[in-house]
Amino acid sequence: MSGRRREEQSDPLLTWMQTFQVSGPCTSYEDLTGGVAIAQVLNVIDPSWFNETWIMRIKPDTGDNWRMKVNNLKKILQSVLEYYQDVLGHPVSEDHIPDVTLIGEFSNTAELRKMVQLVLGCAISCDKKEEHIQQIMTLGESVQQAVMESIQELLSKEPSDAVTADTYVNYDSQSRKYYYISEDTDEKSDILQRCHDLEQQVSVLMEEKRSLMSENRALRDQQEEEGMDSPQMFNKKMLLLQSQIEQLQEENYRLESARDDYRQRCQELDREVQDLQQRNQDLTGLAHEAQSLRDEMDVLRHSSDRVGKLESLVESYKKKLEDLGDLRRQVKLLEERNTVYMQRTCQLEDELHKAHASRGQLEGLSRQIQELHKKHSSESLRAEKWQFEFQTLKEKYEALQKEKEVSLGTAVQ
Repeated sequence: MSGRRREEQSDPLLTWMQTFQVSGPCTSYEDLTGGVAIAQVLNVIDPSWFNETWIMRIKPDTGDNWRMKVNNLKKILQSVLEYYQDVLGHPVSEDHIPDVTLIGEFSNTAELRKMVQLVLGCAISCDKKEEHIQQIMTLGESVQQAVMESIQELLSKEPSDAVTADTYVNYDSQSRKYYYISEDTDEKSDILQRCHDLEQQVSVLMEEKRSLMSENRALRDQQEEEGMDSPQMFNKKMLLLQSQIEQLQEENYRLESARDDYRQRCQELDREVQDLQQRNQDLTGLAHEAQSLRDEMDVLRHSSDRVGKLESLVESYKKKLEDLGDLRRQVKLLEERNTVYMQRTCQLEDELHKAHASRGQLEGLSRQIQELHKKHSSESLRAEKWQFEFQTLKEKYEALQKEKEVSLGTAVQ
């Protein structure tokens, strides 16, 4: 438990507030910022003035909305000041008027003690003051002493610096927080214009309230000059003016709530714009990445086309190599035939030597030899021709093989 929490729990005024045992939270000064517990204590102190109808005007669920808290505290302070003036006949010194904005927005303990001190003054000055004083006497001696000092301090001020309910106007002293947002979208500009219009309406309502309060003071001054000749008429005008003031307060609260809603909507739109901008940046990055991937795919597709062409060229080379193998087989066959022819020629020459006896046979053999020689020459020429073609094809094959190796090396790079 923090030191501030322990100090609050030992505060005499807070200890006195806890003796009423109301349903509203009352364990710390922060619990009192919503005004619910204070209103319930006032209802116990004087249920005829702070009646159930008045209690119903206090919003029970304020949460963290400081404007709702301030609105509740305004109503409570207004009624307390009226109670001091009209019932107790003891106007409150200006030094004891709490700043409800500091209470509702910042949970200011000093201002809260002023509010509780006013409630204490109501308790020890109302019709049931003996009962409440007796209740104070049941507390510890130090608490009693501190409570009595607070009462003395509250009631000892001179009326020269007193503040009445009619002169209490706190709208101009309320802290107004403006949350400036970027005007990137038309919708936020419209909302800002709406907020400006609401501010103007609030100013008009505040001016009307000040005018009504001035009229109220004028009527009271007139009644005092006339010696209170018509109290009933004055009371009726007072009730009418009070009703009008309450309506204006409710309208002001409604407009402030609407303005807060618009501001919250502006903040949400601002966050949405930031999210969309971030998403746009992400999508832009993805688009650049996709474009780079498409460029890489184009390069790979071009490389794939070159590879396909090279594969077709290799296939053609393979076919040429197969054709070259056939040519080699044909050359080999011709060489074998040439060998056979050579053997046959040798045989014929041997027969020629053996055939000297027969000239006719020799001439025939000579013609046959000549024919064989011609045929051999022709076949030799063919063999040379095939050998030349084979050598040419071999050179082409080696050139194509080197070109293929160069192409494959370029494609790999």
